[in-house]
Amino acid sequence: MANNLKARSLVIVVVIVACIVGVIGFPKSVADLQRNWQRNIRLGLDLKGGSHLVLQVQVQDAVKANADQAIERLKDDLKKQNITWASIDRNDPQRPEDADSVEITIKGVVATQSSAFRSLINERYSDWVLTAQNSTDYALRMKPSELVALKRDTVEREIQTISNRINQLGLTEPTVQQYGRAGDQFEVLVQLPGVDDPARVKELIGTTAVLEITEVKDGPFASREAGLAQHGGVLPLNTKMVRALPRGGTEGEQWYLVTKTPVITGREMRNARAGQDEFRKWETNFTLSQDGGKRFARFTEANIGNRLAVVLDNNIVSVATIQSRIEDSGRITGLGSEDESVDLSRYLRSGSLPAGVTYLEERSVGPSLGADSIHEGFLAGIAGLLAVVIVMLVYYRRSGVNAVLALILNTVVLLAAISYFKAVLTLPGIAGIILTIGMAVDSNVLIFERIREELRTGKSVVSAVDAGFGKAWWTIVDTHVTTIVSCAFLFLFGEGPVRGFAVTLTIGLAANVFTAVFVSRTIFGYELAGQRGMQELSI
Repeated sequence: MANNLKARSLVIVVVIVACIVGVIGFPKSVADLQRNWQRNIRLGLDLKGGSHLVLQVQVQDAVKANADQAIERLKDDLKKQNITWASIDRNDPQRPEDADSVEITIKGVVATQSSAFRSLINERYSDWVLTAQNSTDYALRMKPSELVALKRDTVEREIQTISNRINQLGLTEPTVQQYGRAGDQFEVLVQLPGVDDPARVKELIGTTAVLEITEVKDGPFASREAGLAQHGGVLPLNTKMVRALPRGGTEGEQWYLVTKTPVITGREMRNARAGQDEFRKWETNFTLSQDGGKRFARFTEANIGNRLAVVLDNNIVSVATIQSRIEDSGRITGLGSEDESVDLSRYLRSGSLPAGVTYLEERSVGPSLGADSIHEGFLAGIAGLLAVVIVMLVYYRRSGVNAVLALILNTVVLLAAISYFKAVLTLPGIAGIILTIGMAVDSNVLIFERIREELRTGKSVVSAVDAGFGKAWWTIVDTHVTTIVSCAFLFLFGEGPVRGFAVTLTIGLAANVFTAVFVSRTIFGYELAGQRGMQELSI
């Protein structure tokens, strides 16, 4: 019996130490204790204050971009196969309900090459459905299953990219998740506790930051029209006119003729950081992936003396002449300020948004409201705990002390678990904690009443305690498991605050099984071991 109690005590001591370390760490001062508490117990938006945004993902942007990429690939494939065509265009639908579906029309395919054309489409474009409009004209529409997969992938990448960008701000408890869906309208929830500049966050989230490094074919021109006139009104194949952002020492607009197919894109950026050149002007230094670096090295080696343009969101921010072979790193100059340089480096590190977003809801929770919520929740918890302590001590006398100690440890274990799992404590989470306290009391009442019943039958104190815990055990497990199953459904099908409630209640129930049965039984064991032959139990 003594060895059993020592083993139980060791387990309890280890749990207590782990809980204390998880909640307050190793503070050297009161200030350290407060900082550790705030760092380990993460407060949600309703307690800490911050920004709440609901974004709608414009999935049609990704669908159109995918169609444009397919058009460029198709043109290249047709050239390689020597198949003649008159035009290839993207037709955007006119009906609002078809806004995210597009059609590619191919006109003027030579009739004698129709068989080769169909074979090419079947081999290389299996995710599209080919329809013949007549002997020379065709239409391509994406398969419904592929369209659904593209939308789903777009939303997932959108959430991942937004999360990456927000994490660049150093926030420890942001929430970014799919919020809902109405038809084909996908929504994303963004909650940022403690953020005092939501406009800055909106700017960071909403910038698509599509970066391309492409070859300059001609320019600069004073206007787009001047560039077109220089080439007889028709641009060379696979080229486009792009405007350059104003830079120091330049007046008016400047336009360049660049290739449509970029040499390098933002997806091939491995790292990026803000910096300054030798003249203290801001720039962004970047490092390419292995494949991107090899391709960039081959291109620059073969095009020494030619010019490259850095195109950000369809605007040229920098034009430079290739002086030598460039491998896996480079720099983007012509940036106006430190913020511009830092933002660009963040965009490149986190990746481009696959689709645009619109803001459906923007709401700020002031810190005063958060403070009120914390204060009221704290008072409610303390009041409930005191009421429970008084009732247990009055009704169960000395055995009530046992229940109170188990109850306090239950709360400590719960807070430590929240810290270790990096869960966010919200107002519904506090409600879950208070409900946990009530269920912990219920477990102790169940055990104590069982012990009382056994004592009334004439059993000894030791036998009554053993029988009381033994008979109450399965009842406690049954009630807790069924409640945890309910919490699992709340977590799976709920959102935001509902999930917070489910998480804290589940953790609290698991802690309650440990404290109400294991810890309480150990305390009774020490009491009985210290008074051998005890005839009466204060219960």
